[in-house]
Amino acid sequence: MSKLNLSKKTTCLYVMTILSGIFLDQLSKYLIARYFVLYQRNPVISSFFYITYIQNRGAAWGILQGKMNLFFIISIIAVGVIIYYFVHSNDYQVFTRYGLILIFTGLIGNLIDRIFLGYVRDFFDFIIIGYDFPVFNIADICITIGAVLILLEIGIEEYKIWKISKSK
Repeated sequence: MSKLNLSKKTTCLYVMTILSGIFLDQLSKYLIARYFVLYQRNPVISSFFYITYIQNRGAAWGILQGKMNLFFIISIIAVGVIIYYFVHSNDYQVFTRYGLILIFTGLIGNLIDRIFLGYVRDFFDFIIIGYDFPVFNIADICITIGAVLILLEIGIEEYKIWKISKSK
């Protein structure tokens, strides 16, 4: 178990990431809701990328529609888990810490929508190899990048362990 010891520069980076991520997420959602009609779909790159305004009352792929109480409970638990792992992470786990910060940022961005609107505003819409991928937002991007950073760090650590075991 490590003692959390962050420099002022690192703390400032984390706080600025959280605040700017939430600001960009909420600003983009506001602009979409302000200037788009629900279900309006505007092509950016035809047959590949669209801006499509939807209101997601569930989770990814629209699962668990209308289960707001469940999302609040999961969100509160997730905040606790993120804080716990962040505080107990080691100084060398830079990707993990930044990944947790990004996941926290995305979680808060979508939680704001759920609390104040009862749904999440989504608008990035991709069709990849004929598959209409679920519509998402900036908060979702933060969560995804954060998860990738954590998985990358796990992969790096596993590779180091494997490399050490092969050298014996």
